[in-house]
Amino acid sequence: MKLSIVIPVYNERDTVEEVLRQVKAVDLEKEVIVVDDGSIDGTREILKKISDPEVKIIFQPRNFGKGAAIRRGLEEVSGDYVIIQDADLEYDPQDFKKLLGPVFEKGAKVVYGNRFWQEVLGQTLKTKLARVILTGLTNLLYGAGINDEATCYKLFKTEVIKDLDLQAERFEFCPEVTAKVCRKGLKIYEVPISYRPRGDEAGKKIKFRDGLTAIWTLLKYRFWTGN
Repeated sequence: MKLSIVIPVYNERDTVEEVLRQVKAVDLEKEVIVVDDGSIDGTREILKKISDPEVKIIFQPRNFGKGAAIRRGLEEVSGDYVIIQDADLEYDPQDFKKLLGPVFEKGAKVVYGNRFWQEVLGQTLKTKLARVILTGLTNLLYGAGINDEATCYKLFKTEVIKDLDLQAERFEFCPEVTAKVCRKGLKIYEVPISYRPRGDEAGKKIKFRDGLTAIWTLLKYRFWTGN
């Protein structure tokens, strides 16, 4: 089984090399697809120096948003399963193997990493509220029965995610993909993962307006009759 790892990157010069080192260190058959989303802090210059047959690097002409970067990366995947990896060191790539557990054991097509299976030190009130509101709304609208809707670590069978007709431009990727998976009647499996949250001062990019957009996205795809 081959795992495709899509890494959207925007202004992460301090962490991108370490993230790639950690991803490369995972003992799995894999391909790594990095999509630089128009970085202006020196990240692009760092990525341009990387020459690695296991890493494909794509440069967006300007900053389109995380969702657009992920969609661009999905165009290049050739693996059996796809996982999204942020470039900010909040997540541990060694957890990839945990997410693959339900695939091997139960034939899962969608697996999410649950950050909140235990108390997370350092998480902000904003993160706590987002988790409660977005996960609660997802379960209410879609009967998903999950504990962490906004987790970055989302693993999909490649044919599943490519069939979702994703439209997300920014951070609404998470609620859109979750809504469309649920609309197709697919079970979302969850596994506990590690999580080291960072705050706004360390470069956290998601804002209050993105939370409102996420709520709207969940509502839209629950009651919209399109794809």
